[in-house]
Amino acid sequence: MAESTRDIKRRIRGISNTKQITKAMELVSSAKLRKAREKLEKARPYYNTVLQNIQSILGTAGNLNHPLLEVREVKKSLYIIVAADRGLAGGYNSNIIRLAESEIREKKEEVSLIVVGMKGRDYFRRKGYNVVGEFVGITEQPDFSDARKIGRLALKLYKNKEIDEIKIVYTQFITTISQDPKILRLLPSEEVKEGEKTKGSITDFEPSPEEVLDYLIPKYIESSIYGALIEASCSEQGARRTAMESATDNAEEMIEELQISYNRARQAAITMEISEIVTGAEALK
Repeated sequence: MAESTRDIKRRIRGISNTKQITKAMELVSSAKLRKAREKLEKARPYYNTVLQNIQSILGTAGNLNHPLLEVREVKKSLYIIVAADRGLAGGYNSNIIRLAESEIREKKEEVSLIVVGMKGRDYFRRKGYNVVGEFVGITEQPDFSDARKIGRLALKLYKNKEIDEIKIVYTQFITTISQDPKILRLLPSEEVKEGEKTKGSITDFEPSPEEVLDYLIPKYIESSIYGALIEASCSEQGARRTAMESATDNAEEMIEELQISYNRARQAAITMEISEIVTGAEALK
């Protein structure tokens, strides 16, 4: 019975050490989440306004002949998949990977991937997907320059007709405990398709439609990607904080249960020792 109490105490110490780690990670994630939410609250109105305005312009420019407005038969698709560089975030990475892979498997077209985050990169590489670009070490603190690099690579592939559509897969931040994985098509946009149905446009372009669209469309792609990176960064910290809080709570419950087991084992050992003493005393009479 004494051996049993030693085993229980060893397990309690081990779980207590784990609890200290998960609690520390919870506090770190909480601090990072506050910063990420501040950044999201400042950036979200900006990139939403940019997207709405540029999409409105693209909707009236559908009758213009521009390589980035060309709507062609989709034979090759590009997916920009935003995962995380680290794990220990509950189902954050698995949810985004599952969403992307479920759509990719249904497609008959060729698929290429630009993967953001080591978790996504490692998974899709291991599965043998055609990864044409990878960006790691940026998921927790993304910068607009990161979105610009990703956007330039995607647009280069689109201009060279190596792909026929661009989609981005990311996690939208709702609340600390709620994140929504989603897929957004960037090119060709639905607004362009609707614009092609219009006979004319009241929009005037200066100095020329080509020069204006050469500037606007990359900004539209970069702003969309930046918005997705910011949303995903906030979602990652929210998911990690929730996961670490849950792990800490579970550790506390396990320690309480083990403490009860330890007290029972210790009480049984003491009772046995008392019984042995009493039996010995009776034998000496």
